[in-house]
Amino acid sequence: MPELYAYTDGACSGNPGPGGWGVLMLAKEGDAILKERTLNGGEALTTNNRMELMAAISALEALTRESTIIVVTDSAYVKNGVTGWIHGWKRNGWKTADRKPVKNADLWERLDTAQQRHKVEWRWIKGHAGHAENERADELAREGMAPFKKARA
Repeated sequence: MPELYAYTDGACSGNPGPGGWGVLMLAKEGDAILKERTLNGGEALTTNNRMELMAAISALEALTRESTIIVVTDSAYVKNGVTGWIHGWKRNGWKTADRKPVKNADLWERLDTAQQRHKVEWRWIKGHAGHAENERADELAREGMAPFKKARA
């Protein structure tokens, strides 16, 4: 049975500013890549964290049936949020421990819904450290941002 991976990344030019997200999805058997799919997009005015979240959301929402997937992100914000913080936020009605509204709650709720359909393993890797798949996701994120960056110039 092939393993499914989604390498996700977000990018922003200015924070806030034009941003993009990218996803490299791979079906692998051992070291062999059986299938590859890329996704990307962007927004005119956003933040890096929102783009990191959109990459993860887009990867999970792209799956048409219940799947087992490994999502690899270089965002500690996404990894820590989805595997830890989110449980308290949900219990507290999308408020932080100090009762403030959770930033990007709209996207956290969307990510939570998207992941419930699947068996997801979340992995964090260091960004810009020579991981080929992460570099490709970064490239896709920058491509997703490009039209919004030009519109602003």
